[in-house]
Amino acid sequence: MSAPSRFDRGHTDDLMTFLSASPTPYHAVANAAERLEKAGFRQVAETDAWDGTSGGRYVLRGGAIIAWYVPEGAAAHTPFRVVGAHTDSPNLRVKPRPDTGAHGWRQVAVEIYGGPLMNSWLDRDLGLAGRLSLRDGSTRLVNVDRPLLRVPQLAIHMDRNVTADGLKLDKQRHLQPVWGLGDTVRDGDLIAFLEDEAGLARGEVTGWDLMTHSVEPPAYLGRDRELVAGPRMDNLLSVHAGTAALAAVATSGADLPCIPVLAAFDHEETGSQSDTGADGPLLGTVLERSVFARGGSYEDRARAFAGTVCLSSDTGHAVHPNYAERHDPTHHPRVNGGPILKVNVNNRYATDGSGRAVFAAACEKADIPFQTFVSNNSMPCGTTIGPITAARHGISTVDIGVAILSMHSARELCGADDPHLLANALVAFLQP
Repeated sequence: MSAPSRFDRGHTDDLMTFLSASPTPYHAVANAAERLEKAGFRQVAETDAWDGTSGGRYVLRGGAIIAWYVPEGAAAHTPFRVVGAHTDSPNLRVKPRPDTGAHGWRQVAVEIYGGPLMNSWLDRDLGLAGRLSLRDGSTRLVNVDRPLLRVPQLAIHMDRNVTADGLKLDKQRHLQPVWGLGDTVRDGDLIAFLEDEAGLARGEVTGWDLMTHSVEPPAYLGRDRELVAGPRMDNLLSVHAGTAALAAVATSGADLPCIPVLAAFDHEETGSQSDTGADGPLLGTVLERSVFARGGSYEDRARAFAGTVCLSSDTGHAVHPNYAERHDPTHHPRVNGGPILKVNVNNRYATDGSGRAVFAAACEKADIPFQTFVSNNSMPCGTTIGPITAARHGISTVDIGVAILSMHSARELCGADDPHLLANALVAFLQP
């Protein structure tokens, strides 16, 4: 039985395509589903009864996707191997009453989603994308992927101290983008514009989940093109790698002692507490239903969960050449140095010694290096879906990812080799 092909720089090329096509969580899961369909997966509805036959399946719910592959003859108590990730990124999101403006400028009212580096959204050409909810109960994705909006920065002549004192932005007053000229604010203008863009009749849209995105495409960077600059790497880089790894394992023809799973959640950047977030019941419900569909009992469910391992894959911090003192002095992850293992003894990450051994074995099998990240003791540590997944479902979880710079910027930076090194590690983990 053949092993899946080893990923290379072609994977990074494909990541750039995926980033461009996925300006929102809703687009990201639709694109992941399309790729899984090509690998033989089929969508199942949560409202339908599920069967226990072998093969690949996936569930879509809003900006989340759970996909899994049941090998031929898998017992009801077969454990799972889960790659966890998240689909959302910090950005500017449209308010319920979006039409606003002043002094001859037409603007769009936005809220701040998550914790973006707000200065990175200034003077940048922005598109608008998201999900439109229609009068008949259906939804429609929309993507205006051209310069439409801009958050103009105040000229230095009117803020002479900005260089010495630093830029100070008021989230309410200073981040509302402009999108045209006019002395009259007309309610409904933005949604009418988007109805036209989506080919819908006026009045069809009754709800929306819309967000801005930079329209500048991802690009290789550097003298030797060894870097990649692009949007939403946190955390679509992991979603893309997990999708590619699951598809490769499902089509490899290899004997699998486990059920490989991709779980990509929404709302990680705001705490994961939603029906599509990692702190909701979605993953546990899907895994339980898979056990029960194969004729399993609660005892089988307990056995399966006890043997399950999750890799929570999210971006981490590469050592910054201009701020090396902000990092732990003995832990300096470098780009293109392979995926990172994230450790925090206060459980901001879920990794422990046994989890390290699982990840080390996967990297050894994939013949790739890995690095370790730990925060500087004097600085607070970020967190991920890892501890949430471990606590909510009682499954062993390990936090990993790819080291990047400019995390939470509108445009982030990673090594060109790290995406395919991560994907190869995930294949080895899903196919132990």
